[in-house]
Amino acid sequence: MRAQRGPVPWAAVTRGALAAGPLLLAALLAGRASLGVVAAIAAMLAGINDRPGSRRTSVRRIGVPALAGAVGLLVGSYAGAHLGAFALTLVLTGLGLVGGGISAIGPVASGTGTQLLVTSAVGAGMPLPDPVWQTVPAFLAGAGWLLALRLLLPTPVSRTGDPRPGRGRGPYRPDSRFAPRPDKRSDPRPDPRPDPRPDPRPDPRPEPRPGPRPDVRLDFRFDGERAAVAEVYEAVAALLDAAGTEHAGARRAALTAALDHAQDALAGPRLRRHPSSAAERRLHAQYAAALPLGEAATALAWAERTVPKRAAEGPRRLAAAVRGNSLAGPLPAPARTDPALRALDAALLHAAEVFDRGRAPDLHTRRRSVAALVRTVLGAGGREYALRAGLCFGAAVATAQALHHGHWYGAHQHWYWLPATAVFLVKPDLGPLVSRVLCRAAGTVFGALLFAGFAAVLPRPEGLVVLVAVCGALVPVAARHFAAQTTVVTVLVLALVMVGGEPQASAGRIGETLLACAIVLIVGHLPVPGQRGGGVRAGIDAADAAAHAYLVHVLGESDDRAARWTLRREAYRTLAEARAAIARAAAELPALARHSAGADEVAAVLERLVDTTTACAVHLDDTGRLTPRHTERLAALRDELATRRGRVGRSRTLA
Repeated sequence: MRAQRGPVPWAAVTRGALAAGPLLLAALLAGRASLGVVAAIAAMLAGINDRPGSRRTSVRRIGVPALAGAVGLLVGSYAGAHLGAFALTLVLTGLGLVGGGISAIGPVASGTGTQLLVTSAVGAGMPLPDPVWQTVPAFLAGAGWLLALRLLLPTPVSRTGDPRPGRGRGPYRPDSRFAPRPDKRSDPRPDPRPDPRPDPRPDPRPEPRPGPRPDVRLDFRFDGERAAVAEVYEAVAALLDAAGTEHAGARRAALTAALDHAQDALAGPRLRRHPSSAAERRLHAQYAAALPLGEAATALAWAERTVPKRAAEGPRRLAAAVRGNSLAGPLPAPARTDPALRALDAALLHAAEVFDRGRAPDLHTRRRSVAALVRTVLGAGGREYALRAGLCFGAAVATAQALHHGHWYGAHQHWYWLPATAVFLVKPDLGPLVSRVLCRAAGTVFGALLFAGFAAVLPRPEGLVVLVAVCGALVPVAARHFAAQTTVVTVLVLALVMVGGEPQASAGRIGETLLACAIVLIVGHLPVPGQRGGGVRAGIDAADAAAHAYLVHVLGESDDRAARWTLRREAYRTLAEARAAIARAAAELPALARHSAGADEVAAVLERLVDTTTACAVHLDDTGRLTPRHTERLAALRDELATRRGRVGRSRTLA
C-alpha cells in the first residue's frame, strides 16, 4: 500500500507527453479518430512498460508485450465478430490460461501475458469501425512510436567525458600512496602489517591530482548501461562500509539487485552476438571487473568484521569513472592482512587495468533454453498462475457477456472494461491480491469522478486531446502507486473512448470495476486442485538447485573463474526472485499466505549458504584449503536446511 519514492523520471514524462496525445491529434486531423484511439491505447500500454533501464532492454520490455498485444487484438477482434457468447467465453478463457502460464517466466513475460489478455478483451468488447488489417498495424504503430522515442531521445543527464588518452583523466599511473599492490599470494611469509582499524582522524593522504579537464560531448546511447554498472560499484562500496554491522545483509541484497540490473541492461537484444562498439565493449569489461570485487566484499561481510574506510574508496572512484566515462586513476589499496582483503586488493588492481584497456568478456549469464522455459510454464508455478488468471478472466468475460446481452450497459455496447480490469488485478506477480483490489477500486472511482468533471467543462475534441497528453505524461510518475496509476489510466481511457464516439460512462465504469474486484476476490480465494503456493515453491526449488551447483563447483576447486561467477550470479539472482515471490505471498490474506509458510526461513538459510560458499571460494583461492570455521558453518547450514526444506517443498537437493 506504500508508494515508491525517487526522483521524477523527466525523460519518461517527456516521452509520455509526446506519445498518446500527438498520435490522437494526428489521427483526428487525418479524419481517422478510431485508429488514433487504438494507437493511443497502444502507446499508453507501452508507457506502462516503459521502466528505467538501458535502451537495449527497453526493446524487449516494450516491444515483446506490444507484439503480444497485437496478437491479442487480432484474436479478440475476430472472435468477437464471429463467435457466440459461449464460444467467445471459452476462447478467451483459454487465452487467459496461456497468458497466466507464460507470466511465470519472468517480468517481461508477465507484461506480455497481461497485454495479450487486455487487448483480446478490447478487441472482442470494443468493436471498431475499421477492419482488423488496419487496427492491428495502428496498434503496432502506437507502441512503436513510444519505443522510437525511448531509443532516440536523449536523457536529461547524458554528457560524458571522453576516455581517450589525453582527453580524459589520463592513463592509469600507479601511485605508491594509492595504487593497488601486486598480489603476494605466492609469498609464504605472513603480511607483517597490523590489522588496520577505522581511524576517526582525518585522512592525511592527499587526493590525486586531476588530469586535464575532460572534453564533454553528447553521448546518450549507453547512459542506462553506464548508470547500471556504476551502481554496482557503489553497492560494493556500501557493502564494504557495512561489513561487520547489522546492515551487511541488506547491503548484500542491494548488491545482488544492482548486479541483476546491470546484467539485464547489458544483455539486452542485439543484432550481433558480441558488442560492436568500443564504448559497449568497455562497459562489458567494467561490469565483469566488478564481479571479483563483489565476491571479495561478500567474503568480508561474511567474516563479520569491520574493514578500513579506505577499502570502500576504490570502488567509489571506479563508480565515478564509469559515470564520467573516464579512466580509473590512482586507487587506494587496502591492507592485505587476510584472504578476503588480499582478494579485494587483487580485484582493485584488475579493475584498474580493465578501466585503462578493457576488453569485452562474457557477461557470466546463461540463456534459458526453450525446454527450460516450457518446464517453467508447465511447472507448479506456471500452472498456478495459469489457473488463477484463466478462471478470473473467464469468469469476468462470462459476466460481461451476460450483462451485455441483458442490455445492462445501456447506451454504450462496449463490455471490455470488466475483463480488462480483472487482468490487472489477478496476476500473482503484480502484487498481493487484496491490496491491488482496494487500490484499483479507489483509483477507478476517483478517476471516473475526475473525468466526469473534466468532460463537463472541456471542449471536444481538442480539450480531450490535451487531457490525453497530460495523462500520458503522468503515467510514469503515477506508476509509483497502483491507485494513482489506476486514476491516471482511467481518465486517459475514458477520454480516448469518448473521442472515439462513446458517450460519457463514468458511473458504468465504476460499477464494472467493483464487480471485477468482487469476481477476482472470490475466484482468487477459491480452493483449486493441486497444492497452492506453487510459485513460491518453484522459486525455492530454483534457488536450491542454483545454490547446489555453485557449492559443488567451489568445493571441486575448479580453476574456471568465469564458470564460478556465472554460477554465483545465478544463485543470487534466483534467491532474489524467490524472496520477492515469498514477500508477495506473505502479504496475501491468510487463506493464500498459509500455503507459503516457512518459505522465508528456507530462503534465509539458502542465502547464508551461498554467502558461505562465496567466502569458501575466496579462501580457497588464497590458501588452497578451508578453515574449520568454513567447514563447520557448511555442515550447520546443511543440517538446518534439511530440517526446514521439507516443510515447503518435496525435494532436498542440498540436504
